[in-house]
Amino acid sequence: MSAARDFDRETQDVAGHRYAYDFDLDVMHKYMVRAFEPFFRPGRLLELGSFRGDFTRRLTPFFDDITCVEASGEAIAAARGAFGERVRFVHATFEDVVLPDCYDTVVLTHVLEHLDDPVGTLARIDRDWLAEGGRLLLACPNANAPSRQIAVKMGLISHNAAVTEAERQHGHRCTYSLDTLERDAAAAGLRVIHRSGVFFKALANFQWDALLKTDIVSPAYLDGCYALGQLYPDLCASIYLVCERGSRGG
Repeated sequence: MSAARDFDRETQDVAGHRYAYDFDLDVMHKYMVRAFEPFFRPGRLLELGSFRGDFTRRLTPFFDDITCVEASGEAIAAARGAFGERVRFVHATFEDVVLPDCYDTVVLTHVLEHLDDPVGTLARIDRDWLAEGGRLLLACPNANAPSRQIAVKMGLISHNAAVTEAERQHGHRCTYSLDTLERDAAAAGLRVIHRSGVFFKALANFQWDALLKTDIVSPAYLDGCYALGQLYPDLCASIYLVCERGSRGG
């Protein structure tokens, strides 16, 4: 991230594109936690880029010691109001933040694609913030999601990894696929121990939001999309890596 950026503006909705859809909050967050839970390490949790704390709330049943770092002053004020003293919030960019501890679990969800220096942030996680035996859970939107591939065929975007104008206004710098995400993790010195995807997704977020207001999509269907995503991670809404530190550990 860069100090010259307006992080409050980047987290606002823009014409034709919300920052966070109901599909993200009600569906994807639930299934991300389901995918992540087997890899949680007990102890301290660090969430980088916590926004207003929607995903943080999903993590509170699993951790008693939670620290969140967020660059948007408006977002972190809302999160502090919601959690009080239950969660420790730090208003800072990842380049500038000074944290007193190392953490057993570090979570970075749908944030890396916003960063000006993603490899530098991953290197800080590896070098400074992961405790011995700790794990990083790193998730990003997937360039190869069927919804994006359909958009290419419709002529809405030029290629799978394109950054749309709406995404750019929200601070996106790139769109990852599994190979490029693993490339950046390796370049930062992290050791990838697991890779997969979350939720098979053929519809855009705004289409899912419309469906979720009806009874067309059942909980069983959502579970089926999650299960199918385990078979076809490259066709999921999000891709994720589980990493352990590499520069200081085996």
